[in-house]
Amino acid sequence: MAETPGAPEPPEPPDGLEQDDLVEETPTPDRLLHSGGDRPITPEDLVRLSGREPTPELVEEARQAIEEEGPAAVERYLP
Repeated sequence: MAETPGAPEPPEPPDGLEQDDLVEETPTPDRLLHSGGDRPITPEDLVRLSGREPTPELVEEARQAIEEEGPAAVERYLP
């Protein structure tokens, strides 16, 4: 990663970790989130609502939750 002149140096990682282990995850952009009001909620939507990026395993878990709970599966993430 290129450093910006004058930018503060990143903190040292704790013992046993590499600098790459400290990469912060960015929040999911709003354009990728849907409440399900305009279309049915997808497993990928449900995973993103939980604050995680979709992986095959998480998408499968979300698909099962939607299958079992229906649209109410989203209620645990949205007020």
